[in-house]
Amino acid sequence: MRHPARLGIALTLALATAGCSTAAGGGSGTDAEPAAQAVSVTSCGRQLSFAAPPQRAVALDQTSTETLLELGLQDRMAGTANLKTKIPARYQAAYAEVPVIAPKIATGEQLRSATPDFVVAGSADLYTGDRAGTREELGSLKVPTFVSAVDCPKQNPAGKTPFELLFSDYENLGKVFGAEERARALAADQRAAVATAGANASKVPQGADRPTVVYLYSVFNGMPYVAGKTGLPSEMSRIIGAKNAFDDVDEDWPEVSWEEVAERDPDFIVIGDLSERGRPGDSAAEKRAAMTRHPVISRLAAVRDDKILTVPGIELDPSVRSVHTLGLLAQGMKDLGHVR
Repeated sequence: MRHPARLGIALTLALATAGCSTAAGGGSGTDAEPAAQAVSVTSCGRQLSFAAPPQRAVALDQTSTETLLELGLQDRMAGTANLKTKIPARYQAAYAEVPVIAPKIATGEQLRSATPDFVVAGSADLYTGDRAGTREELGSLKVPTFVSAVDCPKQNPAGKTPFELLFSDYENLGKVFGAEERARALAADQRAAVATAGANASKVPQGADRPTVVYLYSVFNGMPYVAGKTGLPSEMSRIIGAKNAFDDVDEDWPEVSWEEVAERDPDFIVIGDLSERGRPGDSAAEKRAAMTRHPVISRLAAVRDDKILTVPGIELDPSVRSVHTLGLLAQGMKDLGHVR
């Protein structure tokens, strides 16, 4: 935000106006609800307190939007932003009820126009001065800000897996909105899906090395971006009895060289299809072509023998959809012969 002070004053006035209109008109679906009790949750190192459930939440990205829609909260949303891929059929009707404040990353001005009483994001980098505003700025204006626990692993209890952190998001958001029962049911369903994926995966023989996997997210300017240690694919690999080949790189999606991929000589390659994003190198077809054209990569056994799986790229990042791709990986690698 270029003028923080000016925007802060405007946002304060807008929020005050929103509060008056909500009180006068009554939020959608609130008349029949019991009296709200104050709740507190912790998000990425910050304690957030609510005297009543939010009525004008804004989700700064598609991931957060779909989580709120899965919890049935579209009538509590004043805005969405940063649509990255096609909206699944199951969310289309609910998504259409939510105003789009920005087709891509929202600015402070765009967020201010929605007069939010709560802001939700899948990643902390959406809260910067030149984007929606910092969490400190929004906090000073009495606007609580939520960040997915998956993006703040060091701020959460040690030993929690990325999937468990994701499920804790559902439960915390359910608590904030008074939708605990639906949140618990969603978390339980997805825990069951994780367990099923592990049970359905091929079993590595006792004492054998786990098969290695390279997750190819994108190819930009001819360079591959793969899953590193801190991304969700490492946990997916563990669940299905495999190992992420770049687990020694402490990043989510590092840029590497094709030569580095060849040195790892993975048993399998997983391609994230990002066709709908539309950037060069995003589609599964482009990634396959890049590998088959490369003089070294084309000779890898995984490429020669077509030990390649294609999954929705957006589901390789933590979201309400990620358990779907976990199931695809478990079954797909089993079908390809999940042994060395």
